Amino acid sequence: MAVEEFKPDPYIATAMNCMLWIFYGLPMVHPDSILVVTINSIGLAMELIYLSIFFLYAPNKGRAKVIGWVALEILFLGVVAACTLTLRKTHAQRSDLVGILCVIFGVLMYASPLTVMIGNGLGALSGAIQLILYACYFKSTPKDDDENGVVEPSELQLSGGNGPARPAV
Repeated sequence: MAVEEFKPDPYIATAMNCMLWIFYGLPMVHPDSILVVTINSIGLAMELIYLSIFFLYAPNKGRAKVIGWVALEILFLGVVAACTLTLRKTHAQRSDLVGILCVIFGVLMYASPLTVMIGNGLGALSGAIQLILYACYFKSTPKDDDENGVVEPSELQLSGGNGPARPAV
């Protein structure tokens, strides 16, 4: 078995989001948030199970990517925890800092599957720009309305031979 075209990016982003929310719910950051910790612990466990299955069936390049990103996430979380706990003295300051990071990574988590659609999104954006430009410049384009040179289809007389059609008299 292989992972084929599946990408671990959304699951890596979701794991980071869950880790940050778990840190946010800890008593030293935001007291009395046991439900936040519980829910995100379950989410983190699910993401780690998926990443483990992905890791088992991925080629070496995919495995290296997963290990690298998870290691980077753990390092980032360690830096955030160290800075938050040493530089922020009150629960409100800690909650604000970690909460802002949670919101940012929440947006990244939901945006990560959209990387697949970037090509389609750029094509749709290009098409929309073309339609807007057409609508803006439609009336400014000069028309070739030469009354003498234009022959209405109802005024054509069919010839009996192979010659061209001529206007009726």
